[in-house]
Amino acid sequence: MTAKKPATKKMPKKTVPKKPAPKKTVPKKTTKKTVKKATPKKTKVLCISHKEDADGISSAALVRQAFGGDSILVDYPGQMEALRDAADDEKLKSLFVCDLGLSKKTQDEFISLMSTLRKNKVTVTYIDHHDIDPKVIKSLKRIKVKIIHDVGECTAVHVYNTFKSKLDDHATFVAACAAISDYMEDRPIGEKLLRMYDRDLAMINSTMLTYNIKGRQKNPDFLLELVKHLADSKFPHDLPDFFAYAQLQAAKNAEMIPKVKKGMTVLKNLAHMEVLDSGAGAAVNCVLGLSGKDVGVAYKERVDYGNYAISVRGSADCKVHLGKIVNSLSADLGGSGGGHGRACGAVVPKPKMRQFITELNKKIG
Repeated sequence: MTAKKPATKKMPKKTVPKKPAPKKTVPKKTTKKTVKKATPKKTKVLCISHKEDADGISSAALVRQAFGGDSILVDYPGQMEALRDAADDEKLKSLFVCDLGLSKKTQDEFISLMSTLRKNKVTVTYIDHHDIDPKVIKSLKRIKVKIIHDVGECTAVHVYNTFKSKLDDHATFVAACAAISDYMEDRPIGEKLLRMYDRDLAMINSTMLTYNIKGRQKNPDFLLELVKHLADSKFPHDLPDFFAYAQLQAAKNAEMIPKVKKGMTVLKNLAHMEVLDSGAGAAVNCVLGLSGKDVGVAYKERVDYGNYAISVRGSADCKVHLGKIVNSLSADLGGSGGGHGRACGAVVPKPKMRQFITELNKKIG
């Protein structure tokens, strides 16, 4: 008999664990973080002032002494462009606008720009002594523009009188010279300031200021240096070559006398003359004085702009407010203008110059 083989136990099969299938990874949605643009810090102080006379230059100097900051000097036609640039300046904190009258042509845009500045949290101070439409003043006050306005004193005197606590003693001399240059030294505050000084000292400095400013309109660096010089409490006569340049300008003005006698045209109510080799402002007082009329007009073509720059002066016997008449008339003719009762200016298109003279002669009759 054959022996039976012992039964072999079946070993369980080794089960190799299956590797889990890799999980499908769904890419996460990346959300872009909106990075906020840093708002520029408002630190800039700016004064935009009139560049053509001692009142505007002195006003800029006194604002600079009181508040620091930068100065931009413009003529009347240039003020809107300067204000547009200011409205776009994100760093602007505080704006002063000095000695720049408004005309019917510019006042609506002026209010609009002031509104933009106020929405941008810019503090605005408007200081002036030209005739302004009362509706404009109401509109500016409504948007919280600080208004310092009175036709009774020059602008620099207003600046001094408003901010004198921030100014040094020499500021009174700067304001007094400005009052003389604007024929307003007989006004209550202007007269009080002038009494503090030797009259001849103030008169000669004011005259030199006027000659240097009017003669150097094409030298903006000099005008800005003059603002800084006055803001630093220095006398005008301390500037190098100030006397010498004033002497040159005086000689040019003296040469104007025979030219005006020969070239002016005398009408019923005014005398007028086109100026070719000097500024209209330098000739207009000669036209007024030599003509014997109550109103004198001088004008010079601005070839690059296609218009005429006009200066108008009235004598003490002039019975009408020339600034109001010129404001309205120039706007009707497509230009702009305005100013004081007996001293004002305008810009009108070249083809309208003759009509301006004709209409002005009628309106002051």
